[in-house]
Amino acid sequence: MLMPHPAVLNDLVAQYETLLPRAEDGSAEAQRRLEDVAYTLCVSTGTRDVETALTAARRQLSGPGTGVTAENGLALAL
Repeated sequence: MLMPHPAVLNDLVAQYETLLPRAEDGSAEAQRRLEDVAYTLCVSTGTRDVETALTAARRQLSGPGTGVTAENGLALAL
């Protein structure tokens, strides 16, 4: 299975977390973008629903060599 670059996953998770409250507030644009990001997360992680995709992305990001830590939440270029 192909694995997405950690920076891509990190960005998708951050976008999802940023868009979620705005989409829940009723912003049509935020809802559309959230659906797009959720779809991309699912495709990137090989999952079928966004909660599973987020769990898989976070698990991949916490793995060795990703440059992402709980403290910084960032993917660093190595």
